[in-house]
Amino acid sequence: MFHSPSKHKDFGVFLPVANGGWIISKTTPVLDGLYQTNKAAAVKADEVGMDFVMSMGKFRGFGGETDHWGTALESVTMMAGIAEATRNVRIWATIHPLLQNPAVAAKMIATLDHISGGRAGLNIVAGAYRGEFAQMGAWDDALTHDDRYVLTEEWTRIVKRLWSEDSVDFDGRFFTMKDCQSKPKPLSKPRPELICAGMSDRGFQFSVRQADVCFIGGRTPEERRDASRRAKIAAEGMGKTIKTYAMCTVVHAESDAGAQALVERYKGGADMGAILAMLESWGVPAEKLSTVAAQQGAFMTHTVVGSPATCAEQVQAFVTDCELDGLMLIFPDYVEGLSMFGSEILPGLRSVFS
Repeated sequence: MFHSPSKHKDFGVFLPVANGGWIISKTTPVLDGLYQTNKAAAVKADEVGMDFVMSMGKFRGFGGETDHWGTALESVTMMAGIAEATRNVRIWATIHPLLQNPAVAAKMIATLDHISGGRAGLNIVAGAYRGEFAQMGAWDDALTHDDRYVLTEEWTRIVKRLWSEDSVDFDGRFFTMKDCQSKPKPLSKPRPELICAGMSDRGFQFSVRQADVCFIGGRTPEERRDASRRAKIAAEGMGKTIKTYAMCTVVHAESDAGAQALVERYKGGADMGAILAMLESWGVPAEKLSTVAAQQGAFMTHTVVGSPATCAEQVQAFVTDCELDGLMLIFPDYVEGLSMFGSEILPGLRSVFS
């Protein structure tokens, strides 16, 4: 099932911080987005030896029959609870620079780092969906896509400095700091990990320049491999290194046929109203929405399907073929899926990728 040794890879979990998780369907196991569901997933991830857990920041859902992502906990405060409930897994929370002053954000993540004993990380989301931010008066039509990355670049530079310097002066286009101080400093050395998933050219450059981990996308293994190589080459040109991760959903059953039957069941329950709203928020033109929605279906990420042995082979191939440094995993049922992954797949992956 496992073969050819390679270097260490990270395997983590994208927590179901919003209802419905990452399969937009009426026929999946219920994920309510609430704390006990997330805590159970994080504790199980910690128990089986996963490397990290991450939660996104979400402030408005996509409606549809399931009100997909309509219920969502705030990322940083939830992860503080997760930090207390776990012992070893790294704790990655999400902040939007459009919503938080960098001095406040630096203090929040430093606090999370102290609560977790040095396990905190910060997922920076520069992009935004207009409807999600306009509802709270946080959308500025005058800001272009590139402007938001200029803002985020300033924001990130300030956060990094506040984690390491006694006093910060900064006079930028979007932020001004005068003798700004932030204590205590994080426990993590040299600082908490920074994660980003910018996919546009501007976002990609920001992610490679400022982050430690860059999430990549792509419709095919070749596109993902090219994105991973591009990130590493760009980082080398900046005199640094970058890790590349991707997202992956795992649908398993005792047999390949049983797992495929689950996939067909989830596809059959696709919440098309929510899928259309999600794609519209992503900027898909109105005339293409129906076609893209049909192609997209219920599944939001690359998906491996089969028995545990088959899923193991597919996960290994995905990481190897796309030249990734890690995967962030999603499950229809997190506790069941992580229990299987921890006992039947992760040990083999550790033996291969070490």
